[in-house]
Amino acid sequence: MKLARHRLLDLGSTAYEWRSSPNHGGRLEPEYLVMHYTAGGSLQESVDWLAQSASKASAHIVIGRDGRVVQQVPFDTVAWHAGASSWEGRLGLNRWSIGIELDNAGRLVPHGRKWRSWFGGSFNTSDVLEATHKHESAPAGWHLYTPVQIAVALELASFLVEQYHLRDVIGHEDISPGRKSDPGPAFPMDSFRARIFGRAEERPPRFRCIAALNVRSGPGTQHAALPGSPLPVGTEVEIVRQQDSWRLVDVLEEVNGISDLHGWVHHRFLERAPEAGETRRPTRGRASRAPAKAAARKTRSRRH
Repeated sequence: MKLARHRLLDLGSTAYEWRSSPNHGGRLEPEYLVMHYTAGGSLQESVDWLAQSASKASAHIVIGRDGRVVQQVPFDTVAWHAGASSWEGRLGLNRWSIGIELDNAGRLVPHGRKWRSWFGGSFNTSDVLEATHKHESAPAGWHLYTPVQIAVALELASFLVEQYHLRDVIGHEDISPGRKSDPGPAFPMDSFRARIFGRAEERPPRFRCIAALNVRSGPGTQHAALPGSPLPVGTEVEIVRQQDSWRLVDVLEEVNGISDLHGWVHHRFLERAPEAGETRRPTRGRASRAPAKAAARKTRSRRH
């Protein structure tokens, strides 16, 4: 990636476009990167809206579900993406942060066998994660991000953190709790931040699958298995949160052609993975089970 006058020039294989927004003002010396979802129907719809003065909003970057990148405000200029906000003693994070919007419908509600957005869009269960937001008490549906979208966001965020010596990557929900819920539970913020900064001490413990294991859109077998399921035995995951006997996890490797898989698994089929340099014996009795019993267990596990 390359910059000129705080505008992206070259993103390699990633499609890039400049579309100016009039909604900006003042010189920015950023300290943070703030992640958002657009809560819109498409990349073009969101970019068009942010390019209008009537919207009174903007972001530095918008990333499409296909990985396309649109820049609307230079990185040395204040964009209007944070609103009333505070973080680590800073008030009004517009003055202190770069904003990235991800094309994503955001919060969804059940509608028959599908899910519906506030703007009327209809979504299949396979495109939805059911989870309780960290600042809320009841579960909701959340539009899943695409693997290519997360990959491009990670590459761009890493580049911006390095170029502008940013202190942290945070969500709109962190700087405006109760008022905003983006980027929401479907965004793998913990692993995203840890990969950017390489902070091993911030990574949650790793676990691995002890059976072929479906990753589901919600905490229960009634929820659809996500593309990429089932996870092969030995696949490593990080637990993001828990609900009863189910765990919301980030899958740490590409499986079945899918990367950045994020969803729910049953805790019964996870065990703590050894740390670097550590060896761990198989769970007691597992290796001695008869092949028929092992096969039966594998068949049962595919229902989870």
